[in-house]
Amino acid sequence: MRIGWIGAGVMGRAMCGHVLRAGHEVLLFTRTPSSAAALLEAGAVWCDSPAAVARASEVVVSIVGYPHDVRSIYFGSEGILEHAAPGAVVVDMTTSSPSLAQEIAAAATKRGIAALDAPVSGGDVGARNGTLAIMVGGDAAVLERVRPVLACMGSTIRHMGPAGAGQHTKMCNQILIAGTMIGMVESLLYAMAAGLDVKEVVAVIGSGAAGCWSVNNLGPRIAQGDFTPGFYIKHFVKDMGIALEECRRMGLCVPGLAVVEQLYQAAIAQGYENLGTQALYKVLLNMSGRMRGDRGV
Repeated sequence: MRIGWIGAGVMGRAMCGHVLRAGHEVLLFTRTPSSAAALLEAGAVWCDSPAAVARASEVVVSIVGYPHDVRSIYFGSEGILEHAAPGAVVVDMTTSSPSLAQEIAAAATKRGIAALDAPVSGGDVGARNGTLAIMVGGDAAVLERVRPVLACMGSTIRHMGPAGAGQHTKMCNQILIAGTMIGMVESLLYAMAAGLDVKEVVAVIGSGAAGCWSVNNLGPRIAQGDFTPGFYIKHFVKDMGIALEECRRMGLCVPGLAVVEQLYQAAIAQGYENLGTQALYKVLLNMSGRMRGDRGV
C-alpha cells in the first residue's frame, strides 16, 4: 500500500520503520527533516507538506505531539482532509482529545474519506519491538481495511467504538499509568533511602504482585540513572490535561490523577520537560532532599 506518514519523533520513527520493513511504500513528512534521515535512507520518500503526503497516499498515518499539531495538519487549505482522495483512510495515532477525533471524523465523512483515531500504548520499547497496544475509534470495517498496516506496529489491535473511543481508551490508559508511576517512584525512593540495591529491588518486586510495565521497563532505567525519554514528560502532562478536562466534563472525581499531574508540572518547573516520565523520581528526590535539608539533584 502507499502509506503517507506524518511525524518521526521517538515513537513515530520506530513505528514507520516497521511499516517500511513490511514492504509498504511510505511517503513521509515531518517538521524536523533530520529526525527522518534513517527512514529516508531505508526507502521512505520525502514530501514537503502534509498536503503532498495526502495527495499521494491510500492511507495517511499521523503521530505528532499535541492536539494543536493534529489540528494544523488535518484542517485548512493545506491540510490532509482538503487534499486526500475520496476513499482514502486517515489514521491519527497521536494521543489527542476525543472531541478533536470526532471533529476529524465528521469532516472526513463529508469529503468521502474514512477516519480512525488509533492512539497507542507501550512506550519506546513497544514501538521498537512492534508490540504496541493500539486502541481504535471509528468504523470497524475501516479498521479491517488498514489492520495489516497497524499489525506492523502492534501486537494488540482493538476496536473500541465510534470516533473518539480510541482516545477515550487512551485516557483510561494514561490515568492508570499516572497512578502506577507515582507508586513505582515512591517505592524506589524508599529502596534507595533504606540502603537497598535498587536494581535488585526492581528485579524481585517486578516479578511479584507489584509487577507492572512501569517498574519492569522504567525501574531499571531509574536504577541506572537513565532519564532519557522513551516518553517525554511534556507529552505526559499534555495527556493528563486532556484526561482531567474530560473528567471535569463528565463530572468525575479523580484526585489521584490531579495529584500526579501537579507533580509532573513541578517536573516542568524544574526544567525536566524533555526528560522521560521516569524523571518523576528526580522531582521527589529533590523534595525529599529539601525536607532533610540536603541540596538534592
